Order: sequence, then C-alpha cells, then structure tokens
Amino acid sequence: MPADLGVMMYTVLEQARADLEGTLDRLAGLGYAGVETYGLVEHFGPARVRRAIDAAGLVLTSAHAPFPAGPGAEAVLDRNAELGAEVLVWSMEREEFDSPQAVRRGAERVNEAAERAAARGMRIAYHNHYAEFSQVFDGRRAYDLLLDELDERVLVELDAYWALMGGADPAEVIARLGERVRLVHVKDGPAVSYEEDVMVPIGEGRIDWARALAVPSGIRWHIVELERLDIDTFEALRRSHDHLVGRGLSRGGRRGAAPKERA
Repeated sequence: MPADLGVMMYTVLEQARADLEGTLDRLAGLGYAGVETYGLVEHFGPARVRRAIDAAGLVLTSAHAPFPAGPGAEAVLDRNAELGAEVLVWSMEREEFDSPQAVRRGAERVNEAAERAAARGMRIAYHNHYAEFSQVFDGRRAYDLLLDELDERVLVELDAYWALMGGADPAEVIARLGERVRLVHVKDGPAVSYEEDVMVPIGEGRIDWARALAVPSGIRWHIVELERLDIDTFEALRRSHDHLVGRGLSRGGRRGAAPKERA
C-alpha cells in the first residue's frame, strides 16, 4: 500500500510565517495528508502550530528539531511535547563525516538524543544530506558507518535526492534500510549542485520515483520538500501531488478526513 503524502514546511516557510492557518489550509486543499514542521514552533509557539495543523485536517508527521542532547535537551523536548510530535528529525554537520572518528563522535550525540527522547515517549530520526554518501572510508560509505554506530531506536528519514547527489542509488538505499526507514524526503531536480540546484515538481527531475518508492520498506510518509524553485511554490506542490497520487505512488488526504497513523 502506498505511504501517505506530506509536505516539509521548509518548502512553504515564508508563506506559513506570513499566514500559518491559511498556508496549512491550502496544503490540505491540494490533497496533502500531513506536514513535517520546520521553523514554525520557534515563531508561533507549539500550541498555535498544533491547533492550526489539526484545524486544517492534517497530520503532524514529524518535527524537524535539533537533537535533544546536551544542555538544551529538555527545552527541545518540552517544546515538541507540547507540539505533540512523536518523531524528532535532525542531521549531523557536514564536517562530522570527515573521518570515521568524527562519525562515531557525532553518533554519540544522536544516541544521547534517542535516550532522552525515549524517556519522554518520543523517537529520533536521522536525516541525511550528501556527505554521508560522498565520504567513503576503506570502501564503506560514511552513512553505513553511521548506521552501525546509531542506537537501534534511531529511525531514518532518507533524503533520497541528497543520497543521489552523494553518489548512491536511492532505491538501493531504501532496500537496504528496510523497516528502519520510516520517512522519505521526496524532491526532484537536476542533481548537479548541492548548493545551487533549483528544484522541480516531483517527476520532472532525475529521480525515478516509481522505482524508488516501490521498494518494500518501513516508509510511512512520503514528504515533499522543494527548497528552491523557479515557479510558484503551490503550483509545484500541486504538480508534485498529482504525479505521486495520480500514479498511485503515494496516498493523498482530503479535508475533514480522520487523522492517519503517525510514523
């Protein structure tokens, strides 16, 4: 069965900060089922963000929030508990993939976050960029070293586009991750430059999404993220939804639908 379709709110961050409720309402109207928050809790506070998500008939898939580790851990957990987030997603820094030793040190922070989150009934998910795949040590990608070091409670949110940019085949990565991958960022584009790529609606770029999303896995949510666009954002989201849902790759939502299971 296809996974549900959501939107990473970074895609519409400017619009949401100007009109939170209206933006979420438009996403629901386009047929999206859920959202992953980014940059909204800090701006509006967790209570208002949660009310707006619920009022739009959307599901909170996950929250993009810093790993709850170190001195600020409890504050991160408090905010996201009030938001109602069950999965907190974040990344390590690019330089933490410069050596196997750096990967291990970074993993310690993620594992601390997983331990703290578990005590509050939440889970951590790791979101990749491209260095995890482009850096190779003794024939093994840094991403594989990282997965070896991570606590088994840490879930995976795979950014398939950045995996491709790092030299990996997204479908093969999803197959190897199996049940561990619960969320996938769905984006498309030319896959030329990490810093400068302009994204395009899903299905109009380089990734064979029909192949990647057909791989058996634990994915619960397909989350569209389009960071840089040359066309209207909502038009790009409409075309992305129509491609994914129209081809049966993802399952959309409808206004007033009962909340779906979270990741």
